[in-house]
Amino acid sequence: MSAAERSPRSDSGPERGASGVTRRGELRIYLGAAPGVGKTYAMLEEAHHRRALGADVVAAVVETHGRDATAARIGDLETVPPLVVEYRGTRMPELDVDAVLRRRPGLVLVDELAHTNTPGSRNEKRWQDVDAVLEAGIDVLTTLNVQHLESLNDVVHRITGVAQLETVPDEVVRSATQIELVDLTPEDLRRRLSHGNVYAAEKVDAALSNYFRRGNLTALREIALLWLADQVDAALAKYRAENAITDTWEARERVVVAVTGGPESETLIRRARRIASRASADLMVVHVVRGDGLAGVSAADMGKVRKLAASVGASLHSVVGDDVPGTLLDFARSSNATQLVLGTSRRSRWARILDQGIGATVVQRSGGIDVHMVTHDETARQRRWFPSGSRPKRALSWAAALLVPTVAAVLMGVVNSHWDVGGEGALFFVVVLAVALTGGVVPAALSALISGLLLNYFFTPPVRSLTVAEPDNFITTVVLLIIAVAVAGLVDAAARGAVEARRASQEAELLALFAGAVLRGADLTTLLGKVRETYGQRSVALLLRGDGVLGSVGDDPPHDLVEADTVCEVGDGEYALALCGSEVAARDRRVLTAVANQAVGLIRQEQLAREASDAKALAEADRLRRALLSAVSHDLRTPLAAVKAAVSSLRSDDVEFSPEDTAELLATVEESTDQLTSLVGNLLDSSRLAAGVVRPELRPVYLDEVVHRALVGIGGATVVADRIHVDVGAQAVLADGGLLERVIANLVDNAIRHAPESPVRVAAAAAGNRVLITVADSGPGVHRDAEDRMFDSFQRLGDRDTTTGVGLGLSVARGFVEAMGGTVSATETPGGGLTMVVELAGIGSREEDA
Repeated sequence: MSAAERSPRSDSGPERGASGVTRRGELRIYLGAAPGVGKTYAMLEEAHHRRALGADVVAAVVETHGRDATAARIGDLETVPPLVVEYRGTRMPELDVDAVLRRRPGLVLVDELAHTNTPGSRNEKRWQDVDAVLEAGIDVLTTLNVQHLESLNDVVHRITGVAQLETVPDEVVRSATQIELVDLTPEDLRRRLSHGNVYAAEKVDAALSNYFRRGNLTALREIALLWLADQVDAALAKYRAENAITDTWEARERVVVAVTGGPESETLIRRARRIASRASADLMVVHVVRGDGLAGVSAADMGKVRKLAASVGASLHSVVGDDVPGTLLDFARSSNATQLVLGTSRRSRWARILDQGIGATVVQRSGGIDVHMVTHDETARQRRWFPSGSRPKRALSWAAALLVPTVAAVLMGVVNSHWDVGGEGALFFVVVLAVALTGGVVPAALSALISGLLLNYFFTPPVRSLTVAEPDNFITTVVLLIIAVAVAGLVDAAARGAVEARRASQEAELLALFAGAVLRGADLTTLLGKVRETYGQRSVALLLRGDGVLGSVGDDPPHDLVEADTVCEVGDGEYALALCGSEVAARDRRVLTAVANQAVGLIRQEQLAREASDAKALAEADRLRRALLSAVSHDLRTPLAAVKAAVSSLRSDDVEFSPEDTAELLATVEESTDQLTSLVGNLLDSSRLAAGVVRPELRPVYLDEVVHRALVGIGGATVVADRIHVDVGAQAVLADGGLLERVIANLVDNAIRHAPESPVRVAAAAAGNRVLITVADSGPGVHRDAEDRMFDSFQRLGDRDTTTGVGLGLSVARGFVEAMGGTVSATETPGGGLTMVVELAGIGSREEDA
């Protein structure tokens, strides 16, 4: 282990890792349900506690709001003067980020995380200032009220009637190392308010009767507790992932919210987030991309949806399907969702009579999935009955072609029977135009023919006869037909253009979806899973000609092109994207081809990464080999040279040595031989561990015997009496006595060498059915980020001091402890120094396990 790593630890500024990169600071947030619960006071309490422990603490922003107790609690904390920003003739104090970075304390206090900075400041929001401080490796204490959370802003507005313009994205708060709820009952908070501990006396009555009503405070407190409980659940999920725990501990609900990308999407997502939070459920936002290219949404609108979903901790999914209700329910069932959130329909009452709509259809088909229908402001803004080119509109065109001319003829007959107004030809021109505008060349031509026949039969002499007596009648019918076909053709062309434009928008949306996944670091499996989810496939695989499956997702993936229902070949047929499930429409093949190319790109990128990793591994092995040769050659030469010099002197006939000189030379030989023995032993032990041939024989071992044997081997009775204090009592562990002796010897030797002026304490204590053995010193300690790396091999490499061993002692100690079923770790000694903690099974563990 390097001398640099054992340098005295200091809280005077940010620490750097082995690579020289400054670690990111830790963020601790004091969260309150309302103003006045004591967040700032709690922050100041923690600051004084940290300073008492030796931390370098400064206060950059502390908002006392005129509260005497809070101002007094600042005490003698060092403060960073604020940066005064002038705006419209007013001078406003703001956090001076540059001054904090120049001062570089270990911990800085920055009150009111949601604060909006004065225009002209370094950043728009204070949380952005805090992020810059954290990036510099400085720890931060801050405060926040629950109403400033982005996902809860609107619900707090409805409860309290007060709109909060300052918000913090949920992801910023969730990234905090620790969130502490500063809780106070509504009664206690109102009592504090009445006593003038929160606001000035003239504001108390208004506050008590408005924002600080008992009902408001109760609701805000419940919201804060529910939100924090959700974060605790997220922390548990993170722990399970970090410790590779795959066993199911508890089933979890999932909530799916369907959005169109329209203005109502924000309301739906926020409402769904609250539903999910109360049930501690995962939230998934799904957008159905119509396979026919209709009802498209702009990239800008989907960007807003994606940003909001990320800010409230939801995942965003896009799926393709013509049948929107069926596609939504298929996605919900495949995701094991228990609740589905939809917005109320924007269609008119008459449109709902003809077609019940998506919401009603989903409710009818939902089965065991609970469906929530959420109202929104856009409900009053009715949409068109049918999109252009939809099936209902084509049916309407045919109905109009048959009915409108007939109705017009009947009406004209009734009118003429009383007033004989004439103008029948003009009326039928209008009828034909009306039908042609509904779209469809054939329905328009049919309407023109029917109109010509009705005009000739009922209104042109000879009446009630299809005989064409005058050429004008024939010309009228032809003109009607030409007008109908021309107008309908124009309408259809415009409709086709709109459909193509929306279809292009759909393709762009899907391409952006897949490209975004790749840019966000998705691997091949994730990308294929996105394809499977989007197109509702049973399985998806990427195939390579001659080598089979490169990657796959889903059940029973295809292993060759014959097994697939949809195939997209790329790379001159060398690669193919194979899908099993419903056949993908031809219009989607272009998107799938682009995705296949992206998948091939990921494969080639992984190949390059593996080649680079192999090259790096070879370079690292060569570096370690050279470093080991350098270290071992020095460490071998030094004691060998000492032995050689001492033996040569003893054998010399030219000098007569006194008994004292002879004893000193022999002691040098013995000490150097011990060094060689220790070095060779560690090298052999390291080789045995690397080869996996260490087979410990576990039996009850009394620590007092093992520790004293280890101490005699490393320093003799004098060292034990002068520097090492042993207090292991009568503790016994299940261990291999020889291996444990080597572990204790290496840990104590490490402490003696790196803390030469410090006493070394060896102690043991039972913790349940485990025993903790500690080797503690009061020396310089190590940096926090080096406490785990110190157990790696060759930690002395890079130091100019090469007199302290090869750096295998701690590595060997960890290997032996883990071979015995235990753990070894390093932590800071209270008051300074380093404590090694070895945890092994107590003598009762074997019987209890049996």
